[in-house]
Amino acid sequence: MIDDVLYSGRTIRAAMEEIFDMGRPERIELAVLVDRGGRELPIRADYIGRGVPTSHDEYINVAINDEKIEKVSICGKGEE
Repeated sequence: MIDDVLYSGRTIRAAMEEIFDMGRPERIELAVLVDRGGRELPIRADYIGRGVPTSHDEYINVAINDEKIEKVSICGKGEE
């Protein structure tokens, strides 16, 4: 699986549940562009582009254009 930003792990867990509904895979590997830390679930990425610790009040904004990463930024509440 590939995800842009890994934070709580809930999105990955939901995707894994959908995969398990189709049968039990031999293995699932996870690649993420940005790992924020702060997991709520015991999910770890196998491949990480960059680890960026953030607070709960911040979020990561990833802009992708034509399959190319244009910009990755840390934003606070109300920022763009």
